[in-house]
Amino acid sequence: MSLAEVWRSSARLVTTNSPQLNGGGGNKSALWKWRSFSGQPKRTVMWTWVCGFMLFTLGVISLFTGHVVSHLEWYSQQLSKRSLLDMSRREPIDVWKSKYSKFFYGCSERGRNFPPAVQEHRSNGYLLIAASGGLNQQRTGITDAVVVARILNATLVVPELDHHSYWKDDSDFNDIFDVNWFIASLTKDVTIVKRVPDRVMRSMEKPPYTMRVPRKSTPEYYLDQVLPILSRRHVLQLTKFDYRLANDLDEDMQKLRCRVNYHALRFTKRIQSVGMKVVKRMRKMAKRFIAVHLRFEPDMLAFSGCDFGGGGKERAELAEIRKRWDTLPDLDPLEERKRGKCPLTPHEVGLMLRALGFANDTYIYVASGEIYGGEKTLSPLRELFPNFYTKEMLANDELKPLLPFSSRLAAIDYIVSDESDVFITNNNGNMAKILAGRRRYMGHKRTIRPNAKKLSALFMDREKMEWHTFAKKVKSCQRGFMGDPDEFKPGRGEFHEYPQACICQRPFSYDKTSKEDEEDDNIPEEVHNNNITRHGHLSSADNERDEVFPD
Repeated sequence: MSLAEVWRSSARLVTTNSPQLNGGGGNKSALWKWRSFSGQPKRTVMWTWVCGFMLFTLGVISLFTGHVVSHLEWYSQQLSKRSLLDMSRREPIDVWKSKYSKFFYGCSERGRNFPPAVQEHRSNGYLLIAASGGLNQQRTGITDAVVVARILNATLVVPELDHHSYWKDDSDFNDIFDVNWFIASLTKDVTIVKRVPDRVMRSMEKPPYTMRVPRKSTPEYYLDQVLPILSRRHVLQLTKFDYRLANDLDEDMQKLRCRVNYHALRFTKRIQSVGMKVVKRMRKMAKRFIAVHLRFEPDMLAFSGCDFGGGGKERAELAEIRKRWDTLPDLDPLEERKRGKCPLTPHEVGLMLRALGFANDTYIYVASGEIYGGEKTLSPLRELFPNFYTKEMLANDELKPLLPFSSRLAAIDYIVSDESDVFITNNNGNMAKILAGRRRYMGHKRTIRPNAKKLSALFMDREKMEWHTFAKKVKSCQRGFMGDPDEFKPGRGEFHEYPQACICQRPFSYDKTSKEDEEDDNIPEEVHNNNITRHGHLSSADNERDEVFPD
């Protein structure tokens, strides 16, 4: 069945004759193009003069005041960055990769003035951390725990994972992460031990003091409210530790976050081995593939308060599940959808991908937990993308030892999703945010976030338009949501999703870009398949409630 037929049958379209978008006026269009391109050099020259004048002025100020102007390089970087990103906005979207991603790379090295870690016997005490939530939510807690230990000059005890959340996974830290690598790789940043020494525990008159800090607490809060207790009691436990540290920290601490998140947290060899087997099997079938992370579990849908087109049966089932939460407000499903608060259905994800330009023969890997409606819900996505695979389809035997452990299974999905050429999610949960941040750090690999608010309006009106009109509108509203380097807006977004302090830029050359793109297009498939990216320092995968589900 052709895409147009799928579109018409699924949306019940009435075919109409659409006016041509560019009929007539050819000379006017050509003149407009000539003007837009001829005007660009003038703006570039003017911007160059402005930046040059600013550099000269700052240099004179430095000479006459004796001060060192530390940000001179910033102005010259802005010139190349501006021209690069201006071109990115004007050019058609390449759905497989950002043309300018090669000019950005992760940088989280310690600064010269970053003092070494305080030794165990000189620290202010032992910090115990009880992480909370599913695997990725706990991962943010582990990352921030290292930073908090650094702020407090404390010795960090390897964090304890949550065994009592919705996921009921009794895995310990060393069941999922390489604990020895974790300790060794952070030796210069924070002293970490596997347990509080027996001599310290025997000397304590009372059990370790337990407290929960507010969400997004600042370093000043930890120094004023937590440090005095730690100094007095010597052993302190912080519970429900997820998102308990402020988003905005100084650059040294943000870079420490990145060293933990992207280097120190590495999966065990067993998990890593299974994950990479799945990746290799995908690469054996296709030189590039998409990973689709679907959050469409029954309780998540119930919590959202949205309507997903299943009629009275769906509403009754989700309403029954919704009774589990006493404090949920009554929500208008239509208003929630208009606000972009509803996760896309698998069918909507498929339609969006096809509208963006992914062909019917594209290989997709689906990372998900339980899907509400099962195969019936997934069948429209399968019809749009027949080359549809999951970890169960590709590594059923290898997965059997991991089946009782949701976090370990989630780790497999994380590895495959991270190694994919394109990653897309139907939600804005913890895995989506953390993977988006990691993929930015690793070179801005294509990461697509649905512009849910605008897409929801399009999906509601799709019966009123032809396929080509719908596709054009999808491409338009997805600009700025494709994982390009210019999407970050200062002061907005979680650091785990936008690790801007840990991303640096290389010098830009347009001619070099064009030449390298031509070379990339000519890479034989068998060579591409052998270039599976390094996954030596990975971590985590999802299956959690995100901020949709309360503490």
